[in-house]
Amino acid sequence: MNIDEVVLNFTPGTLVILNVVLGLIMFGIALDTSPDDFKVVFRHPKPFIIAILAQLLVLPAVTFGLTLVLPVTPSMALGMILVACCPPGNISQVLTHRSGGNVALSVSMTAVGNLLYIVAMPLSIAFWGSLHPTARTLLHAVSLDPLKMLLEILLIIGLPFVVGLLLRAKLPKFAQKVQPVVKWFSLIALLGFIVGALAGNWSYFVAFLGIILVVVTIHDAVALAIGYGTAYVGGLGTRERKAVTFEVGIRNAGLGLGLVFTFFGGLGGMAIVAGWWGVWDIIAGLVLASLWAAHTKRRTGSIKGDASGKSGALADAPGNEGRGSTQPDGGDAK
Repeated sequence: MNIDEVVLNFTPGTLVILNVVLGLIMFGIALDTSPDDFKVVFRHPKPFIIAILAQLLVLPAVTFGLTLVLPVTPSMALGMILVACCPPGNISQVLTHRSGGNVALSVSMTAVGNLLYIVAMPLSIAFWGSLHPTARTLLHAVSLDPLKMLLEILLIIGLPFVVGLLLRAKLPKFAQKVQPVVKWFSLIALLGFIVGALAGNWSYFVAFLGIILVVVTIHDAVALAIGYGTAYVGGLGTRERKAVTFEVGIRNAGLGLGLVFTFFGGLGGMAIVAGWWGVWDIIAGLVLASLWAAHTKRRTGSIKGDASGKSGALADAPGNEGRGSTQPDGGDAK
């Protein structure tokens, strides 16, 4: 059985449901996004610049290199590239909080980053995919149109994000009440979809289990390492390193899975890589966040690194302290 020839079982009706769930995720992010989140980035641009360069340039480039050295098929390589080009994963703020990182920075990076990715994601997928010596044949086979993908992404994540921002601005109290409901409902729905997709195609997943586990584990670890490494080289403090680590290392694989079925017909290697990413990065992220918090607490007596919690270039910004402490899960549901 060749994974490049496998097409996962997926009905048009299920695809509509997935797109609705992805829209709800972006709607939930926007409901938990305030103008202050964007202002924080402009007042303290260094951490954001480091994170966005790591996400838009370093991660896709390193992923491209991994696809050349790991024993992956063309569809698996394209799946890895797709995941690397997706926006930040939606539990990055939960993991940042759990590790004792800078939640306000994480919220701000997610808010601004998702806006940039609406345009950057289709262009990045088309660019890196077309450079790949074997995966580019798949792009030609499906006739991937970056403009068409951009329009699709605008409908799936751009429109719900803008509507959520407007609702938050016009009806802040209502937005505050419904945001937790939207967040957790979309989280459960997306996890259920991913598990259902894997279960419905279990024979394919089992057939390629070994290589998928190895590839996704290595790729995920490299993504987290890129986040930490760029933050360290950039001279950020401990709490900011934690935020950037999870902002770069946790990708929105659920959105990637939706794009696989929308533009690539449920191509086996791509779908299985993206689907398993959506499960594994939660597990790996929770383990890393817990170990990191325990290490920092043993070393300093606090998971934040010091008594004040201000360990680097950007402490939790004024007006965000409450969000960082009372709503650590922050905006997007995975």
